Amino acid sequence: MRSFLLALLALTAAAAVALVPTASAQADGFPVPLPTSPAGDPPGANDWSCRPTAQHPSPVVLVHGTFGDRKNLLENLSRGIKTAGFCVFSLDYGNRATGDIAESAKTLKKYVAKVRRATGAQKVSLVGHSQGGMMPRYYIKFLGGAKVVDDLVGIAPSNHGTDAIGNLRPLMGLTGPILDVVCRACNQQGTDSAFLRRLNAGDETPGRVSYTQITTTHDEVVVPHTSGYLEPGRRTTNLTLQNACPRELAEHLLIPLAKPTVSWTINALKRRGPASKTFRPAC
Repeated sequence: MRSFLLALLALTAAAAVALVPTASAQADGFPVPLPTSPAGDPPGANDWSCRPTAQHPSPVVLVHGTFGDRKNLLENLSRGIKTAGFCVFSLDYGNRATGDIAESAKTLKKYVAKVRRATGAQKVSLVGHSQGGMMPRYYIKFLGGAKVVDDLVGIAPSNHGTDAIGNLRPLMGLTGPILDVVCRACNQQGTDSAFLRRLNAGDETPGRVSYTQITTTHDEVVVPHTSGYLEPGRRTTNLTLQNACPRELAEHLLIPLAKPTVSWTINALKRRGPASKTFRPAC
């Protein structure tokens, strides 16, 4: 899977260079639509007849990461959350999450409204991988999401960006503006980007949302992995797989499939507040 994503990035980079003659070309994300998975929805997700129970009143929306789609890497989370008794939904957004993150957050806002209308729920919970763990914070902070989001579980989230973006440009022979055309969201997830400075200014955990962050020491994409943490507080729990399961080898792409990730996520969704810091997940 890692090789596939690197190959995809290489192909889109080459295409962008061919399609964009100058670095001043418009930077609205890669201009050619990228296909999503033909395999459809993750197990148990997007049943629009599902109605939340009194025990689990908030439907759960799964949010994929950069170059991802609504199914791949989210299967175990969807299956586990559905089995735990929740209605589960999953969306595609942002041309495989390569487009402008603020625009992707608007897509999420519309999707959440659709889920709430269909289910009659007052609030939803969001579970996101990589960019999908960070992007919802823009929706919460700037687009009114704080009023309708119960939990946000970020799995290897790029909350404070990644040092890997700086290494990616020379590897791919790209300048910052050209990378903007290939994957604007990639540039925006670079450490200390203008987008992240705005997102993280002031309160990192606004509203009455419960924030749970799950990271892995083996993360090779969000570097360092602790950049996924948010400011400590009573509505915030920062977790790392290897602190509970020292032998866990999951890295950035495999972390949403890992047993402790699914276990911690369900713990966060089933209780008031974020995941319990004393809960022992399945390893």
